[in-house]
Amino acid sequence: MFYLLAMAPQGEGGGGMMSTLIMFGAIFAIFYFMIIRPQQKRAKEREKLLSEIKKGDKVVTNGGLHGVIAGIDDKTCLIDVGNNMKLKYERSSIASILKSKEE
Repeated sequence: MFYLLAMAPQGEGGGGMMSTLIMFGAIFAIFYFMIIRPQQKRAKEREKLLSEIKKGDKVVTNGGLHGVIAGIDDKTCLIDVGNNMKLKYERSSIASILKSKEE
């Protein structure tokens, strides 16, 4: 990359370098506001969702399993899938919370 910048015609002695730096700054700003910032926002929302899980919530896992939260540990949760069958899943495998059983 530096080779290309050194070989590029400079015109008025440095104006080309300044426009290149402005272009890279603009590209970085576009990437930040279009990709990085929304991804950080989604990660915060996901952490909030996982921290708000409580017993009795109806959930769907990443694998598509539907069930009701029967118990919660620090990193795992016990999901009741019916017929008194309970499965232990990682908390991070929960994709969404549908609604609480009480609602």
